[in-house]
Amino acid sequence: MPITVEDIRKKFEENPFFVHVGFEIVRFEEGNVNIKLDVKEHLLNINGTLHGGVHATMLDYILGMVTRSVTKAKVVTTNLTVHYLSSISQGEIFAEAKVLQEGYKLAFTEGEIKDDQGNILAKGIGTFKLIRDK
Repeated sequence: MPITVEDIRKKFEENPFFVHVGFEIVRFEEGNVNIKLDVKEHLLNINGTLHGGVHATMLDYILGMVTRSVTKAKVVTTNLTVHYLSSISQGEIFAEAKVLQEGYKLAFTEGEIKDDQGNILAKGIGTFKLIRDK
């Protein structure tokens, strides 16, 4: 039976690390995925701002999620580049992404994280190996 977008969404919603960090799926459609995170104190660095690792994790998730929604294949991150543009200490942040190019074995995806005012906090680009069922 072919994998559906709903199957993929459910896998992410049940992922222990996704839940542990506090991510929530706002929208999950083919090629159109949006997640959010409530910035909480335990996610802040010693400067009192959201830890860069949280930005990287959020970008890795959103890039992988949108890639899976399009390809219907399992994916593994082979490269992730993050550009940190602005900091945040509280509120909600949102991430979205799009697939730039999809081949049989690799996909290239870009995304960004914004605050609730639409200010860009971080941008990322990722390369994903596609693991297709044989």
